Amino acid sequence: MKIGIMGGTFDPMHLGHLIIAEEARTSLGLDKVMFIPAGNPWMKSGHEITPANHRVEMVKLAIQSNPFFSLVTVEIDRPGSTFTVDTLEQLWKDVGYDSQLYLLMSWDSLADMPNWKAPYRISKMATVVAFPRPGLNRPDPAVMESVIPGFSERSLMPEEPCIGISSTAIRARVAAGKSIRYLVPDAVEKYIADNGLYKK
Repeated sequence: MKIGIMGGTFDPMHLGHLIIAEEARTSLGLDKVMFIPAGNPWMKSGHEITPANHRVEMVKLAIQSNPFFSLVTVEIDRPGSTFTVDTLEQLWKDVGYDSQLYLLMSWDSLADMPNWKAPYRISKMATVVAFPRPGLNRPDPAVMESVIPGFSERSLMPEEPCIGISSTAIRARVAAGKSIRYLVPDAVEKYIADNGLYKK
């Protein structure tokens, strides 16, 4: 089985996440894509993050119409800091070691991957698929290879889609009283409004 893994705080979940996940599913022939909201991401310690129950519900609402997408709360359920390598090890045990895992991320996340916990181990468990973001340079494969030997054989860097939607900008728009229609799924927009999220 070929499984896509998309992790993140999803604060909030937006259309860019869905577009990239669907592109990966169709272009790589994935059987499904798992969305994994972060519990306590170590890289964002000190930053205010919306409570997990809200972020989980927004993911659930965003993916409900796609039978190939699923919500996995392994990081929310795990106490302490969240590390990608630990999540992949748990998923590998759950889905079977004969499954092929594809870790979906953006170019900026890929550039930071050498600073993650056990990046070499991550690249051995999953093929890293990094998508572009506007205004960012493509990470140098040679640099990644020098830090993570064998990385070039276990990674893909498609040139599209290049999506300019960001959760940070969406939160700022809500705080400023601006519309976020067409940036997030309708159900997520309604959930944000109904629960007063991101209001200053």
